[in-house]
Amino acid sequence: MTTAVKEPATTAAVAPVRKRRRLMPRWRDYGRPRELIVRYLLLLFVLGITVGPLLWQLLSSLKGVGEDVFGANASLFPRDPTLRAYREVFDQVPVWTYIRNSMVVVALSVTSQLVFSTLAGYMLSKPSWKGRKLVWVLLMASMMFPFESIMVSLFLSVRDLGLVDNLAGVWLPGFVAAINVLIMRAAFLAVPREIEDAAMLDGAGEWKRFRYLYLPSAWGAILVVTINTFISAWDDFLWPLIVLRTEDHFTLTLGLARLQSSSFGYDQRMVMAGSVISVIPVLVLFVITQRWFYKGVSSGAVKL
Repeated sequence: MTTAVKEPATTAAVAPVRKRRRLMPRWRDYGRPRELIVRYLLLLFVLGITVGPLLWQLLSSLKGVGEDVFGANASLFPRDPTLRAYREVFDQVPVWTYIRNSMVVVALSVTSQLVFSTLAGYMLSKPSWKGRKLVWVLLMASMMFPFESIMVSLFLSVRDLGLVDNLAGVWLPGFVAAINVLIMRAAFLAVPREIEDAAMLDGAGEWKRFRYLYLPSAWGAILVVTINTFISAWDDFLWPLIVLRTEDHFTLTLGLARLQSSSFGYDQRMVMAGSVISVIPVLVLFVITQRWFYKGVSSGAVKL
């Protein structure tokens, strides 16, 4: 009896054919070409709206004396770039005094916001005490009123406390904000209850659970609160204008606004230079911390 001898299978029949990996992405990987063009045009439009004014201020501040900032003869790029406007700003107004006052207000605001918004958000994330819903409703209701509606009553309170023309009077309305409390509450709610129960079984008290369990999981939200508080305290103009009286106590935004007065000749280049000086610290802070900022925004939006 003869047995049929099977031929060995070829390598091509056994091993699947591997496709070559495409090194360069294809157009259809990103969508249709028309949709891609529309997407980039919208991004360029938004970029022009957001970055365009700042870029225009920077270029205008670098123009010389004979170049127009406004008008039909004004050009976008300076013909002879110079730092004369920046030197005159530092010569004519005490910029470093303004920066010091602004940093004092920012430091007080950031410290109080972090301490009290973190503690309040932690307490609001706990369901085991009465009155939590009432406090939640009051916080939400306080966000419905604009600052201008309570500005007069705030000023009367600051005046009665003797804090007019004082940096503490500028800081007091920014003691703690409801939005920051809600951000920290959302970050603490994202911590699983099972982890806290396990920590309680191990004998961890309230403070240890807050210090070693909740705070490390909320660093992103803490950074969001820090950046928001820094920007709002640094850029605030209306409230320092109402409270402060003497130049030695002016913040940076309030002091640089004096460049628009007639006593300085209203040099448009100096005004642009002052605007650029005031926005540089905010840009530097955001560029350094933007990665953690976006992570904190996404993590804080898990439970709100």
